[in-house]
Amino acid sequence: MTFQSFEYAVLLLAVFAGYWFVPCRFQNLLLLVASYVFYSYVDPKMALLLGGYTAVNYIAARRIEADPNNSRKYLWLAITTSLGALAFFKYAGFFVESISDVLDTVGLANFESTLNIILPVGISFYTFQSLGYVIDVYKKRTFARRSLIDTALFVSFFPQLVAGPIERASALFPQFERRRSFDADRTASGISLIAWGLFKKLVIADNIGMIVDSIFSTSQPGGAILWVGVLAFGVQILADFSGYTDIARGSARLLGIELSLNFRHPWLATSPVDYWRRWHITLSEWLRDYVYIPLGGNRNGRYASAITLVITFVLGGLWHGAAWNFVLWGLLHAALILIWRAARQLKLNATTLPATLITFIVINASWLLFREGELSYIGDNIFDSTSDLKLALVLGITALLYSLPIWLHAIIDRPYFASIWTRNDVSRTVALTVLTLTSFLAILLLRADTSAEFIYFRF
Repeated sequence: MTFQSFEYAVLLLAVFAGYWFVPCRFQNLLLLVASYVFYSYVDPKMALLLGGYTAVNYIAARRIEADPNNSRKYLWLAITTSLGALAFFKYAGFFVESISDVLDTVGLANFESTLNIILPVGISFYTFQSLGYVIDVYKKRTFARRSLIDTALFVSFFPQLVAGPIERASALFPQFERRRSFDADRTASGISLIAWGLFKKLVIADNIGMIVDSIFSTSQPGGAILWVGVLAFGVQILADFSGYTDIARGSARLLGIELSLNFRHPWLATSPVDYWRRWHITLSEWLRDYVYIPLGGNRNGRYASAITLVITFVLGGLWHGAAWNFVLWGLLHAALILIWRAARQLKLNATTLPATLITFIVINASWLLFREGELSYIGDNIFDSTSDLKLALVLGITALLYSLPIWLHAIIDRPYFASIWTRNDVSRTVALTVLTLTSFLAILLLRADTSAEFIYFRF
């Protein structure tokens, strides 16, 4: 079930209609049932996997708190079980194929993999979220919940289940545990967020996605058109993923739940470090707190810190997909941050506008490794001069035109302009109404003929 589907609209409306009329003690149960309906809509067997994650992490958290002497054993039980399931579903085929390629390279008999494992939607997201909860209990950052319903809902809450944001126990559990009451202003802002997210998905991402797919499905597009495709993909993935997050946050807000901000205008980043504070924020913070800092962070000197950074970004790349291009993508971003650190050491600091422009260019160029898995395809086309330059120019201008609403939103969301449209209830209501109606009208008039699945559903 996808956010842009009729089925999701029916589910959300049904939950919303019943949610504010049932007694408070049944609200979480209703959300839990809706979450399992949402996740198992296509394949009911997936509910078993979700239930397994819930059981393992519920028991591990409870035992960590109840038996401190053996808490490390229960922590590792949760880690190995959760990551083992993730590794099996997501990486088994990748490792088998890699071993076969290595055998072939050294002249030994290789083999053809017959593994055909279906990747459960969203497994990377709820693996990290549930693990974060158990680790936080172990570190005494939060306490183990006794309610199995609340724990199951934490793992499976349907607005953010399949593509985040990756929530922390300290932020989400208290919202499930407190009394919630209907709020008209929160509902209006939730509808506005959903409308804006659907606009970014159905109008920007899906339309420009057709350009991207046509370019990357061409065997010899040439360098100029390939780079236009990379630029267009940068627009597509931001509109697609941030659109998903807006719909998720808006849906949760209708139910009195506030999810974490996952994007903060990443095109305005002034450095690679600043970019990762703005792009997929909850994943960046998860990797920082549960990988980078535990491995040593900045505590053990410059060289150890650099190695830790590389490890973290390689794992971040592999989290996105089981392929070597994602490993290289992670290495590239680690290299960009290390170069930025070295430039700061040498006091080679650029002013805001040039720094933003440079960051925008290099980050968008890095999407080539993310979008294209065939490295030979990149090598054959990246510097090829056979492109139709007029076509490249037309496609490039089209991509920039589709990006204009995102740039406009980044401008009006700046503190000065935001203070104008949020200064009182009237201006806020007018702004939300205009955004909602404009978004829905644009969807009716400009949406793509076909709608692809959200890009991050693959991860």
